[in-house]
Amino acid sequence: MILHLITNFSASAGAETMLARLLKASSDERVLVVSLLDVSARNRDLADNPRVEYVALGARSLPAIVQGTMRLAQIIRQEKPSVMLCWMYHAMVVGTVAAKLARCATPVIWNVRQSLDDIASLSRSSHFAIAAAKVLSGSASGIIYNSSRARDMHRAYGYRNLNSVVIPNGFEIPAVSAGHEAPPRRIGIVARFHPQKDHATFFRAAASVLRTHPDTRFLAAGRGLAWDNPEVVRLIADAGLPSEAIDLRGEVADMEDFYRSIDILALSSRTEGFPNVVAEAMSYAKMVVATDVGDAAEVAGSAGIVVPARDPEAFADAMRKVLDLSPEEYARYAHLARDRIESEYTLHKIERRYSNFLRNF
Repeated sequence: MILHLITNFSASAGAETMLARLLKASSDERVLVVSLLDVSARNRDLADNPRVEYVALGARSLPAIVQGTMRLAQIIRQEKPSVMLCWMYHAMVVGTVAAKLARCATPVIWNVRQSLDDIASLSRSSHFAIAAAKVLSGSASGIIYNSSRARDMHRAYGYRNLNSVVIPNGFEIPAVSAGHEAPPRRIGIVARFHPQKDHATFFRAAASVLRTHPDTRFLAAGRGLAWDNPEVVRLIADAGLPSEAIDLRGEVADMEDFYRSIDILALSSRTEGFPNVVAEAMSYAKMVVATDVGDAAEVAGSAGIVVPARDPEAFADAMRKVLDLSPEEYARYAHLARDRIESEYTLHKIERRYSNFLRNF
């Protein structure tokens, strides 16, 4: 039995989505998911696997984390999982300590989900967890990184574990229609409102693009991206981006509809690991403009344009290049995008790589 420990299975970011996909694809007779915080109905529905059991520890404070660590140690002693896979920094630290307290032989595998391109943008809690994990890194039985850049940066930071592997995220491939009859003009960004995602750069780049391509329209989806968020409204105003040029959609349940409604996917992040949204958009045959963070450049390949982070004008110029493509040129790149995901990042291939690695323990 595999035990997955994750920081917060009520969130809807890349790590949670990837875990839900693996759970859905799992053929194991029984799987246990323990969340340090909560478990959402959204993620249960995504997993859609009756053989998965869930435990939420509700560890929202330091005393609750201590109590949750003790409870997790008890769960490990009782269940004796064949392996425990710890997703994200807080879970890596808590899982490693709990396994030591349990005094069981359960292998503890870490799953690192981001690179360290811009560590300053992380929260104080994340800073602490990253540093604590550095100290404990030699205790893990192995480490899975979701990008080559994440592995390189964590090794440089001081993570000392030679038993590591890079396994990117995997995706189910949707049906798409062929061809693109009109020039691209709709640019979308999908990211929760957080300093790591650097929406300020996206808004400033969008305002610049409008000055040369006034018919362009922008869509923004993600938690916190709504007109009732004064910080978002301020950033848009400071960028000089007209409110009628951008559609703020907040957290979107139907991502398929969102991806089908755009022509270009924008990623303006300051740091990433494996950027899920880049591959997801490409699976819908969409071109990508992204900052050079995490493995964005590796994923995009020749089907996108990658520019330095925190450079609005470089980002705007890249968007203009795609907007200036003819329908035929855009369709060719869109086809390349789709083919790249089909050949390298299908869920079946990635699930098999997880299984093969975990089978070593």
